[in-house]
Amino acid sequence: MKFKSVFDIIGPVMIGPSSSHTAGAARIGRVARNLFEREPKWINIHFYGSFAETYKGHGTDVAIIGGILDFDTFDERIKESLDIAEQHGIQVKFHIEEAIPEHPNTAKIHLGDDDGEMELVGISIGGGKIEIIELNGFQLKLSGHHPAILVVHNDRFGAIAKVANVLAKHEINIGHMEVSRKEKGKLALMTIEVDQNIEEAILKELEQLDSIEKVTTIVE
Repeated sequence: MKFKSVFDIIGPVMIGPSSSHTAGAARIGRVARNLFEREPKWINIHFYGSFAETYKGHGTDVAIIGGILDFDTFDERIKESLDIAEQHGIQVKFHIEEAIPEHPNTAKIHLGDDDGEMELVGISIGGGKIEIIELNGFQLKLSGHHPAILVVHNDRFGAIAKVANVLAKHEINIGHMEVSRKEKGKLALMTIEVDQNIEEAILKELEQLDSIEKVTTIVE
């Protein structure tokens, strides 16, 4: 296995004790917050595998809630995240699942408020690195380490090409792209990781395309 930097081995600057159980959990939580785009009123966390067995000792619970509160991996407030969430009036519940996941460090986040809700499944793959593997029932592969655009669209001919053409026009390079759908001809999800943060005007242009239902971005 090749590493790009020393941080791929020892993990990011973080609140300890574990890059996979703490920093990774915080990043999963922060991606959820980014996608939900606001502070939720309630949070249900489901831990699987190793997360379920060791979450209290490794601080996975405070880390994932800290991420949802938009704290970075090195933010000292992570240690007090459960208390801070309570102060903000956020209802938090943890669920320990016995089902055996494909990856040992798996967490499902279900959160929401009066205006909507969202469900996300993430895995911590080591060294603080994560993957988001499911969003609202759509299968995907999102690293959370690069800017990304998530496009919910009607599963119709030409929708992917229209989005790609807009990005090409603005000289946005695509690093990784995949499409997931639950059913043929219904809603689908484009996941596009890019090399730079996307300007609001470009997101608006994407939203105005035919067949596009919603555009969400993750900034670096």
